[in-house]
Amino acid sequence: MDCTLKSTLKQALKTALALSLVLTFIMPLLASALTVDVTTAKSNETSSNNVLGGVPTRVTWESVVDEGEELASITVSLPEGSSFSDESTARLTVLDGVERLPYADEPAIDAAAGTVTVDFSEPVTSGKRIKTSLPNVEEKVTLSAVATLKDGTQSPAVLNENGNVYIQVSKASTAERISSWLDDQAWCQAWNENTFLRTFFKPQVVVSSIPTVAMGWLISLGLVLVGFPLAIPIGLLSAFMKISNSRVLKFLAAIYTGVIRGTPLFLQIYIAFFGLPMLGINLNQYLLAIFVLAFNSGAYLCEIFRAGIQSIPKGQFEASRSLGMTYVQTMKSVIIPQTVRRVIPTMTSEFILLYKDTSLLAAVGVMELMLYSKSIVATTGSMTPYIVAACFYLIVTLPLIKVVGILENKLALTDGGNTSGTGKGKKRKNRRGAFAQMKEEVANAAASPEAGQPATQASSQEKGAQ
Repeated sequence: MDCTLKSTLKQALKTALALSLVLTFIMPLLASALTVDVTTAKSNETSSNNVLGGVPTRVTWESVVDEGEELASITVSLPEGSSFSDESTARLTVLDGVERLPYADEPAIDAAAGTVTVDFSEPVTSGKRIKTSLPNVEEKVTLSAVATLKDGTQSPAVLNENGNVYIQVSKASTAERISSWLDDQAWCQAWNENTFLRTFFKPQVVVSSIPTVAMGWLISLGLVLVGFPLAIPIGLLSAFMKISNSRVLKFLAAIYTGVIRGTPLFLQIYIAFFGLPMLGINLNQYLLAIFVLAFNSGAYLCEIFRAGIQSIPKGQFEASRSLGMTYVQTMKSVIIPQTVRRVIPTMTSEFILLYKDTSLLAAVGVMELMLYSKSIVATTGSMTPYIVAACFYLIVTLPLIKVVGILENKLALTDGGNTSGTGKGKKRKNRRGAFAQMKEEVANAAASPEAGQPATQASSQEKGAQ
């Protein structure tokens, strides 16, 4: 038993001695003078918080000098695959608590090596800001740094596991890559030298903003495609109320159309989005936007349908009644189909107006085409996204305007077809009557004695025939 205990103690002593020797050699390697506190990067994607690889951005790297250490300089290296942009600048802030301290030299950027070196005059808590182009990969990117101590020895920085010591990089989209490629093109640089072109038609912003603006365009289109069909039954019901014999229904329809058409849509949006929550009615902003658009458009459609119904000749009502059809059957089978055909051009124009009015929703924070464009303008400082938004509006409005013109021409041609046909018939009848009258006059003139030689010849011929 004693032998076993002695053997175990000897083994433990040997293990402890071996570990002490290992730690003696490893500890110097593990020693550090700098601990990385946080690493962040400013978003370089339009209307997003993402950090895109391959697109210039500004990186903030902060570290804390370990206790008892004195740094002579520090060198921060970009990750492999990174590079500095042409206009890269570096800024260093040295802090002692909240007090800023001076430092010896300006940060030196080595574009070839991808490093930034700063010389310090005294031990400090330091933060460094650089502008760089991150690698075009989807991974966590960590900036490495080497600190040079006062005695000349170098020590790598240690990562603080409790802080944000890496940057999550996303792969740049095709639009962002094209935009970055345009930055280096000579023709694009010459184009942007003109203030007007740079402000309203900057190629880089055009390309990078298209995906984001397209998303807002789809939302705006979705709002009007849902809101307008809801407005049709509202307008049709209001139109029936206006032409009904009930004074109460007429009065209610007149109040609805008068108030909605007499006040701006912008005011109605504000009342709905800020007034209803005060009453405890909280709806989804997109659902509320659809209701506001539908009720606004319904008032205008009411007048469109009313005018269309009253444009149908009263004889068709009387003919339907004489056939034994009820009022509902007359409206459903005779009047409404003709009304719809007549009001389609005007309804299409109302659809165009409602689609353009979705831009007013940006004032209450509804993310649609206009607000997406506005957010890009705030990020880029260029008016180009508004021009891109205008193009997306025109994608819908120009074809519909052309359709309205075609429908109006066809409707005018159809309505005027019967009239023109009747006119042609009358002209033909008049021509035939005039021709017959002319023949009569010629015959009478031929039989008259005053006709002269032609009449005498005709008489002699008649006598010869007898």
